[in-house]
Amino acid sequence: MMGPAHSLSGAAAWLGVGAAAAALNHPMPWPTLVVGALICAGAALAPDLDHKAATISRAFGPISRTLCEVTDKISYATYKATRKAGDPRRSGGHRTLTHTWVWAVLLGTGASAIAWFGGRWGVLAILFIHLVLAVEGLLWRQARMSSDVLVWLLGATGAWMLADALDSSNGKGWLFTHPGQQYLWIGLPIVLGSIVHCLGDALTVSGCPVLWPIPIGRRRWYPIGPPKPMRFRAGSWVEIKVLTPVFFAAGGLAALGALGVFGG
Repeated sequence: MMGPAHSLSGAAAWLGVGAAAAALNHPMPWPTLVVGALICAGAALAPDLDHKAATISRAFGPISRTLCEVTDKISYATYKATRKAGDPRRSGGHRTLTHTWVWAVLLGTGASAIAWFGGRWGVLAILFIHLVLAVEGLLWRQARMSSDVLVWLLGATGAWMLADALDSSNGKGWLFTHPGQQYLWIGLPIVLGSIVHCLGDALTVSGCPVLWPIPIGRRRWYPIGPPKPMRFRAGSWVEIKVLTPVFFAAGGLAALGALGVFGG
């Protein structure tokens, strides 16, 4: 799928987690719900760091472009080193390592570690990166018409304000309450966003090797997906006219559930 659909599906997924938490009598404070949805929307673009034309590769200028090239090389090397006899030869790393559950867990674990050891500044860095990505994904038209500097300023300002909102509402302690560990939950929307991205790509023609390194038959990089007649091309009318409205509606309903609107 394309960036906007990925981001929207990521935000909807975290709002769904919020609705489930409310149903289990452990509701999220509103800052946790909002911050988690924005992080998840940004993280839903992260797997495409292996593609030089992706939204994330342009989001941070030369830094992200260089990181994209390095990630592509690492992904390709990993593919070559671990492919089985049934896996086809390829010339690049797109939709390999970064499109797996292993990558998603590593990203989420790394973010939680940064939040734990880095304190507030670590949290601000995570928020800044993912807010910029969320703006690039959810508000892509406006982002394209604006300069990168303005998007970065919006991300930095939003990160500072949302971190304050989490502190003042104790939203940071929604899941873990022990001092120093309260922000460990911040890795969850990152894992979720990456997984949702992979599931979205699995619906497209090429499928997605999300289960790597678990072998399936003669392949280790098996492209998971529905039957081929049910798949679509990225950016097609199915994605724009069908899935995007569904993600939007599902996210709206989930947000209402998370806020207790449907509570008895």
